[in-house]
Amino acid sequence: MSLEVNIGKRGNILEVGPENASQVILSSPVLNEGELESLLKDRHLQSHVLLTFFDIRKGVEGSLEKSLNKLCEAADEAVKNGSQLLVLSDRSDELEPTRPAIPILLAVGAVHQHLIQNGLRMSASIVADTAQCFSTHQFACLIGFGASAVCPYLALETCRQWRLSTKTVNLMRNGKMPTVTIEQAQKNFCKAVKSGLLKILSKMGISLLSSYCGAQIFEIYGLGKDVVDLAFSGSYSKIGGLTFDELARETLSFWVKAFSEDTAKRLENFGFIQFRPGGEYHGNNPEMSKLLHKAVRQKSESAFSIYQQHLANRPVNVLRDLLEFKSDRTPVPVGKVEPASSIVQRFCTGGMSLGAISRETHEAIAIAMNRLRGKSNSGEGGEDPVRWSPLTDVIDGYSPTLPHLKGLQNGDTATSAIKQVASGRFGVTPTFLVNADQLEIKIAQGAKPGEGGQLPGKKVSAYIARLRNSKPGVPLISPPPHHDIYSIEDLAQLIFDLHQVNPKAKVSVKLVAEAGIGTVASGVAKGNADVIQISGHDGGTGASPISSIKHAGGPWELGLTETHQTLIENGLRERVILRVDGGFKSGVDVMMAAAMGADEYGFGSVAMIATGCVMARICHTNNCPVGVASQREELRARFPGVPGDLVNFFLYVAEEVRGMLAQLGYEKLDDIIGRSDLLAPRDISLVKTQHLDLSYILSSVGLPNRSSTAIRNQDVHTNGPVLDDTLLADPEISNAIENEKSVNKTIKIYNVDRAVCGRIAGVVAKKYGETGFAGQLNITFHGSAGQSFGCFLTPGMNIRLVGEANDYVGKGIAGGELVVTPVDSTGFSPEDAAIVGNTCLYGATGGQIFVRGKAGERFAVRNSLAEAVVEGTGDHCCEYMTGGCVVVLGKVGRNVAAGMTGGLAYILDEDNTLIPKVNREIVKIQRVTAPVGQMQLKNLIQAHVEKTRSTKGSAILLEWDTYLPLFWQLVPPSEEDTPEACADYEATAAGQIKRKMAMDS
Repeated sequence: MSLEVNIGKRGNILEVGPENASQVILSSPVLNEGELESLLKDRHLQSHVLLTFFDIRKGVEGSLEKSLNKLCEAADEAVKNGSQLLVLSDRSDELEPTRPAIPILLAVGAVHQHLIQNGLRMSASIVADTAQCFSTHQFACLIGFGASAVCPYLALETCRQWRLSTKTVNLMRNGKMPTVTIEQAQKNFCKAVKSGLLKILSKMGISLLSSYCGAQIFEIYGLGKDVVDLAFSGSYSKIGGLTFDELARETLSFWVKAFSEDTAKRLENFGFIQFRPGGEYHGNNPEMSKLLHKAVRQKSESAFSIYQQHLANRPVNVLRDLLEFKSDRTPVPVGKVEPASSIVQRFCTGGMSLGAISRETHEAIAIAMNRLRGKSNSGEGGEDPVRWSPLTDVIDGYSPTLPHLKGLQNGDTATSAIKQVASGRFGVTPTFLVNADQLEIKIAQGAKPGEGGQLPGKKVSAYIARLRNSKPGVPLISPPPHHDIYSIEDLAQLIFDLHQVNPKAKVSVKLVAEAGIGTVASGVAKGNADVIQISGHDGGTGASPISSIKHAGGPWELGLTETHQTLIENGLRERVILRVDGGFKSGVDVMMAAAMGADEYGFGSVAMIATGCVMARICHTNNCPVGVASQREELRARFPGVPGDLVNFFLYVAEEVRGMLAQLGYEKLDDIIGRSDLLAPRDISLVKTQHLDLSYILSSVGLPNRSSTAIRNQDVHTNGPVLDDTLLADPEISNAIENEKSVNKTIKIYNVDRAVCGRIAGVVAKKYGETGFAGQLNITFHGSAGQSFGCFLTPGMNIRLVGEANDYVGKGIAGGELVVTPVDSTGFSPEDAAIVGNTCLYGATGGQIFVRGKAGERFAVRNSLAEAVVEGTGDHCCEYMTGGCVVVLGKVGRNVAAGMTGGLAYILDEDNTLIPKVNREIVKIQRVTAPVGQMQLKNLIQAHVEKTRSTKGSAILLEWDTYLPLFWQLVPPSEEDTPEACADYEATAAGQIKRKMAMDS
């Protein structure tokens, strides 16, 4: 995808004519000084430079707003006089202390809005020439609020100075750094910015920069109404904030430092990412970590009191810090308040995957939560089956010397009560699903909304690769959520699928706090979810790149309030449990969340701190010094935590909640849930502004008709009567499952029958595990199958459909065989018609599928071990594959093998059109020359013909020597880069069986 910016002539640009023929097309929105100079010299554009400074010689008050209005008037006049390019510039040969630069985003937004209101915006383009832009977020904001391009002249100058610095030169001379020219250094910076912008666009589901330009897809926190109305009209800003005069003083506080005699020789490091003494405040800081470690390790109430006092005295850094409780009741004795053992059952830990954090940390957290009868979360990395049995019963897979297993108690288990189903489907097998108390669908997370999970290759050890059905050392990237959830209907289908395979597990859906979350949550509740999880922006991540953990998501206080109120207004609040997480550290946080409507409370980073994390902030490097977020064995050996530490922490938090309830005069947490009327603004002086408006959080639309405990204890929302129930009630099928016999059945199916065989697969997996079933369930269906036909099949299930099927055929299959063939009397050529829908074989971890006909888009996304033969596909075939083998005996759509890091694909290319359709950023494309590859391909086609009576497959086999040279083999980087790559043992059927056996053992 290229980034294009069109700067066109004045007039109706949609009309074809000479007046619109003159255009400047930029290949990138990031300009260097030479490119900007070329634009300024273009006589057709009649460019006009507008300086963006404001004068404070007559006082700061009113100066910024006055200067912005003058800037807008000057822009208006320039466009009316024929200028088609406005360059807003804070570049000057003589900078003055009394003329600070206007914040460039404010200038761009104000001019953009002014021209729109005067009907002139389509007559000119805006370019920002600024020293105030160097990060991808800043570029995205400028473009999103109206700039067509940006020249970051100070960032480019910094690149030049870095290249010329003595330190850089010496590193290059000593061979410790690649030799880079000044020009290359600047190009590298621009390339990095463009890549970051593309990622931001992709997270929003936007393909073209032109669609992002001026779209204002942002939510504003901390700007007042006057500022928003002038420069950012139409953007969400629920809490108000800074005025123009306050912004002017904020700007001036930075500006004057450049003219001070005491100016340091080095730039200040404010600790934007990592804590720095004297920098900005971090909620998770070294002092807090030390206090918490002392309290939980020594089991000291006095030490925990000091920890509480530290949090109480912290500067305001989250919205809830601006609130306090006020009650008209008299206090009650603490002894009358519900016990801590009841309160801790509402506590959960965050979805931190095994891989992002170490095995020791992951298991210590799970053991602690199980002792408390709370809930730990597996994250999206799957779970070792050894953890599903009591640890004292486990012989293999554990060493009694492992530090996190010290002090084991009878009945301790390391299983995670909540098992996550993310877009990556890593480790999501039928057995994984049926061993869960809750199943969480992650469609968003606070740290990285709009994108999938990421695990650097350094963290993919042999153990992690085995659990995720991938290869050691290969980076693992979950697809963005839209790959399996296009709409609320698709989400409802996944909820249905999970209720099908495990009818006893509640299904939760994880959403990110942002404007509009209430509408989404209402759809989730109607989609039959049992729990809605709201994640705030200050949640952490153990594997994400830095660019993904800032400027993402919103405060959970606003997201929770909107969700709670919207569900009540729509009569849906009683249907779902509301859970919230994001920066929770204390009982105060729990009480605040309860008053805003939450039933359960998630602790993420602080749970890791309690088990030993020192907040080194290098999780993504695999170098965690205490082994909390590392897969390196020598670092994991340093892990200091034990489950008892986390148990102590949560019991202290529960006791803090009890004390606060007693002080308010309430005996149960139930009694304050949704009681926002108990909250009031704190009498506190803020440094930046006194104009924050918390009325949205403090407002109330009523309470649920049932208590929180009643909502939490209600039965799982079921799918109602389904075809699988009828099949399981059949004595022959039930006997075959119970006694591992063989059975043959023929059944009529209709398109209202969804996720057929999913429940049967769950029953088999629960009883026999992944590969333990020795029976054979041979079931043939006739008709049109609904969505998710044959989902989560296990070995021993041989399912055949004569007819057609909707989307998601073979979703998550782990074994067995799935065959789809058309009815004989259709009258059309099967190889020319679609017989199954989109997103088939999503997240498959084993088994075989043969389709006589074409499939829709996204065939075999995230396939890791399954083998498949299909006679044509739509776009995005084999996306994000990590293993297995796919054979396509016909045409495919575009973007084949995007993100494919493992497995193999064989695609027939009869008309020589395949190569342009392959996403070759990762995979290599080659002919099938190795004998073992030819044998694998031929065997799969032979099996396909045998199972489906495919005429296309038969023709290929009859003329094998003719067709073989027409096949291309797609080889990802995790395979050997040789013609013998197809010999990868794990890609063969024998290798898959051996691998499955190894996992089970």
